[in-house]
Amino acid sequence: MRTSRGPVLGVERALAPDLARGAMLLIIALANVAGVVFAGEPGLDATPEGVDRGLNLLLLDLVHARGYPVFAVMFGYGLVQLARRQDASGATARQVRSVLLRRNLWLVVFGFAHAALLYYGDFLGAYGIVGIVMTLLLLRRGDRFHRVALVLWALATVEVLVIGAIVVGTILGGSGGSGGSAPLPSTDVDSLAAPGYATATLDRLGEWPMHTLTVLPFIMIAWLGMWAARHRILEEPARHRTLLTWTAVLGLGVAIAGGLPAALVGAGWLHVDESAASLMLLLHGASGMFAGPGYVAVFGLLAIRATRSGRVVGALSALGQRSLSGYLFQSVAWLVLLAPFTLALGDRFGSPTVTGLVIAVTVWLATVLMARQLDRRGRPGPAEVVLRRLTYRART
Repeated sequence: MRTSRGPVLGVERALAPDLARGAMLLIIALANVAGVVFAGEPGLDATPEGVDRGLNLLLLDLVHARGYPVFAVMFGYGLVQLARRQDASGATARQVRSVLLRRNLWLVVFGFAHAALLYYGDFLGAYGIVGIVMTLLLLRRGDRFHRVALVLWALATVEVLVIGAIVVGTILGGSGGSGGSAPLPSTDVDSLAAPGYATATLDRLGEWPMHTLTVLPFIMIAWLGMWAARHRILEEPARHRTLLTWTAVLGLGVAIAGGLPAALVGAGWLHVDESAASLMLLLHGASGMFAGPGYVAVFGLLAIRATRSGRVVGALSALGQRSLSGYLFQSVAWLVLLAPFTLALGDRFGSPTVTGLVIAVTVWLATVLMARQLDRRGRPGPAEVVLRRLTYRART
């Protein structure tokens, strides 16, 4: 039996998930381009001046460690959507599991190729592994079992509050600066500073496995997306308006408040010692996961008033349906425009931060326009075509 290769006939594609995926790629572009420009994590000018101080503040508070959680939420959401479409097409539970496992295995392959050829900070491979685990252990569980995800998020909230209280105590106690002024801890990425493509490729092959391991624990974020999809929260946003509103306020509130101390240090407006800076970066990362459901909830609320026929919404939705192609296109752009051995534009126009952000927005807009053109012609993205053919192979 051959399973359906697209949306089930007669079932309207929900607007909010596509809108969220399209907008998500802008957040990812802003986060990744900063890392590429400064060849490190988090991507940050260590000695900002003038406007760069404000940009550092905004990047740390709204973007860094806040893009991948949106990716993770939508990945878990999409897994349930795909399984639901397969169920509706008449596929058996075994066939659905086979399709999902094959798709996620190919995502791991895509991720390896992406990292080896283009960009070390790949998420596809990690989410492919997460998708396999979720398919085998979580997909067919009942509602009571999936409430465990909410419990885990409640525990994470407590963790953030405890770390936040310690950070506030450190700041108010004045002990943060007793050892001098230290920048935020950062990690250099060799492949981003490599002088040649061959060297960068060898570096990426060593960096990708470790980066992938750091992403795997974010299955908790994807699990929340799975829970949300089971309740059709983004397919029926008007019905869940109250939940979406509270999620947007609390999710982004936690992310912004938790990221603010590190953002102030990164902007050069708060001076602390090395141990306090490390603690603030820990709070920054722990609170960042709440931006995932927070941003997704905002997109869901916007979808209530939006219609797919609008130009902006239609273009963003088109990109959301081709998010894999849009994501990979960004990595090609970073390699061509920013690598030291290619155009190296990041260091040519004054502020690397400003240059990187302009490039990120421009590249994202280019993907929006290309997706819109493909949508008008009724064509999927090239990466989606390849993944679909590999996933839905003919079976007897």
